[in-house]
Amino acid sequence: MTTPDRRRTGNPVPQWGSQGEPHPAHDTVPVPEPAAVTPVPTADDHDAVLAERDRLRQTVADVEHTRTRATWFGVVIGAIILVLLLVFIVQNLESQRIELIFWEVNLPLGVSLLIAAIAGALIVAIIGGLRMLQLRRALKRAAG
Repeated sequence: MTTPDRRRTGNPVPQWGSQGEPHPAHDTVPVPEPAAVTPVPTADDHDAVLAERDRLRQTVADVEHTRTRATWFGVVIGAIILVLLLVFIVQNLESQRIELIFWEVNLPLGVSLLIAAIAGALIVAIIGGLRMLQLRRALKRAAG
């Protein structure tokens, strides 16, 4: 059976020999297409290519430093730290007695250090947030 494409183009369907190859009597010799003439580049073409390359470099430089990239970098670093913290907690499961003023608790060492790290991070975040709020108010006063 012939394919519809071969019927439209008028090319004969190859007859397959015993070796699975087309029969030489039915092969068509492809006619080479004339070689395309490549235009000689001019100075204007060269300047246009350089300008396009500079524009692309500037676009890449603008995209390299974005808030999204910084956020993604922070998420990846945070995930790595969490994995390391999980390994630390699993390796330090011995229970310790912790006393703070009038509190007394028995917690695994890794869990107690995790709680301390979270408390420290919250303190830093609160102080940083208050400082940003203070600077924002100062900028608003200076601007208007």
